[in-house]
Amino acid sequence: MDITSDLKKAKRGAIAKAISIVENDPKEARKLIKKIYKNSGKSMIIGITGPAGAGKSSLINKLSLELRKLKLKPAVLAVDPTSHVTGGAILGDRVRMTESTDSGTYIRSIASRGATGAIAHSVRNSIRILEYSGFNPIIIESVGAGQTEIEISKIADITVVTFNPHTGDSIQTIKAGITEIGDVYLVNKSDLDGASQLFQAIQDFIGNSQQQPTILKTSAKKNKGIKELAKVLKEMMSYKRKSKKDLVKKQLESELHDIVLNNVSQEISTMLGSSKSFSTYLKKVQDKKMDPFEAADKLTKSVLK
Repeated sequence: MDITSDLKKAKRGAIAKAISIVENDPKEARKLIKKIYKNSGKSMIIGITGPAGAGKSSLINKLSLELRKLKLKPAVLAVDPTSHVTGGAILGDRVRMTESTDSGTYIRSIASRGATGAIAHSVRNSIRILEYSGFNPIIIESVGAGQTEIEISKIADITVVTFNPHTGDSIQTIKAGITEIGDVYLVNKSDLDGASQLFQAIQDFIGNSQQQPTILKTSAKKNKGIKELAKVLKEMMSYKRKSKKDLVKKQLESELHDIVLNNVSQEISTMLGSSKSFSTYLKKVQDKKMDPFEAADKLTKSVLK
């Protein structure tokens, strides 16, 4: 059954089904992407990242409502790098985002299967489905911290880094890699003690950096600063649209590279699995007659002939 016509109408059931295909059924996913690929690459992608507990979900809920008021049609993908099953944090996210779902924002959680690079694969294709369904911008929320933040900045046109005054080591985290990726830095939960000091610290650290990011205070609880954030993002979307073509070219280069490496790796695994010389060399290594590097070199040469 062809679901593309229902996707074009942005029917929720079709979108959910299509994203599940992309996550779980590589064969069907290829057929689907083939049909919709030409219509992809048009939406602006906003990555929202930052340490767990920074209040991203409640913030995104309110932000989606404000973006809709600005005549935009946002969708949200919450990427959970830790969960193979859809549990824990994700269910909490859904609950915190009900308001924006009711107003027509599409929200979906996807697990990144824990591997670096894997996030890019399922997220890229989920983005294509949402683009085809007419959503713009598409907000990617990373649940959890670490490598995922840097990965998301490679996919996003605009990266928003959130902090909250009670993460304690937030000043240390500011120094670690995150300073290069943000277009916007937010002190969220700005109704809490310590928000002004954190805001000041971020300005001192990052305010003078090359990309001169926007630094804002927001509070989802008090609904403060979120209108301003929505306006800033809408302006950035039109400004960044000019450089999007170049960004997409780079992203596609890295995607093609990933897919080819993945294909080659699978082919070689299959070949080694059925290779007699693999077991011969393995025996030599196990019997200490040859070291692993020499054996690997000889096997590699025989595979690449």
